[in-house]
Amino acid sequence: MKRRDFFKTAAVMGAATLGSSAFGSEVKIQQPIDNRPISKFNFPEKRPMITHSDRPPLLESTRDVFTQAITPNDEFFVRWHMPEIPTYTDPEKFTISVNGLVQKEYVISLKDLKNDFEQVEVTAVLQCGGNSRSAFLPTTGGVLWGSGAMGCAKWKGVRLSDLLHRAGLKEGAQWIGFNGMETAAYYKTPGFVRELHLDELDDHVIVAYQMNGEDLPYLNGYPVRLILPGYYSDSWVKMLKNITVTSEYQHHFFMDEAYRVPDNATESEMPDHLAKKTKPITKMNIKSVIGFPEDNSTIAMNSQLVVRGVAFDSGIGIKDVLISLDGGKTWESSILDNEARGRYAYRAFRFSFKPKTLGKLEIMAKAVDKFGHEQPFAKNVLWNRGGYKYNGIDVVTVEVV
Repeated sequence: MKRRDFFKTAAVMGAATLGSSAFGSEVKIQQPIDNRPISKFNFPEKRPMITHSDRPPLLESTRDVFTQAITPNDEFFVRWHMPEIPTYTDPEKFTISVNGLVQKEYVISLKDLKNDFEQVEVTAVLQCGGNSRSAFLPTTGGVLWGSGAMGCAKWKGVRLSDLLHRAGLKEGAQWIGFNGMETAAYYKTPGFVRELHLDELDDHVIVAYQMNGEDLPYLNGYPVRLILPGYYSDSWVKMLKNITVTSEYQHHFFMDEAYRVPDNATESEMPDHLAKKTKPITKMNIKSVIGFPEDNSTIAMNSQLVVRGVAFDSGIGIKDVLISLDGGKTWESSILDNEARGRYAYRAFRFSFKPKTLGKLEIMAKAVDKFGHEQPFAKNVLWNRGGYKYNGIDVVTVEVV
């Protein structure tokens, strides 16, 4: 299949199933919705996945994907904001514009990107800020993701700092704006533009054209996307087309209205008492997800069960993943893989035991970072109107027979 003809072969899916914004009077945080049905159809370059919408494409990975440290491209989640995505991209003619407060504005082709700069790789987790939003009650606005709006890949491309160095920053340069090629169906709808302060820039921030050794899948941002390790995915602009340097912060809807949490110590509020002051979501908090066994599965008593999953954070580094089989009263350390993939990648964990009692068994996983931060119990996660940054201890319930 040619990428330029991508959507000609896309299957027709059902209507979007986005969350309502109706508020109740009582706040409750539960486990995210699990075991949703997998679509009978698949988008090109993807296996059948949990499909929340076909326009724009919103595809969620299933729990079993999180038994491995690298997420396969064809099972990697998909999140777009605008319904209009280009159906024709000619890699020979594609260019990125670097402009604004620079000494020399220029455009760079895909060929130049691959040949005229030092090529670098970074392995990093990409996670939607609303991942696990279905845990929040009252329901918040947005896609009611389970736990599958995340993935980890090896990204290859060019340092953003190298692209800016070629342009040369003028005195007073402070902000970098990024815009991709997705557009709204209605012309008055604000564009999806993200901004990054120069202080947030380091050598791990890259413009990538490869994902796990292959061209970026179309739905994951082909031909190039911004990679911002440690940050939520709303800042990882797909189909990157324009990089603009400015001296002042430019106000944009998705920076100033959407993807924000209360600007207080707990980043929380109540449905009937919303915080007046908010701030953008940026760095990810600590989280772990069990990939196996799956929720509501059946396990034989006295069989050797190996619990497997992944853990990550904003780049501090995962020190331990603890497992509890008694409702969180006691915890045991799992076995972690090495840190060879770097601090922004998943750390895969495993924990082996033999179930000794018939009936329901809850398996809990709690990650701990190198500073001692731990995942909270779901009941201790605090509510916010956007349903952002959920990171409750993951729980899988199995039946021992």
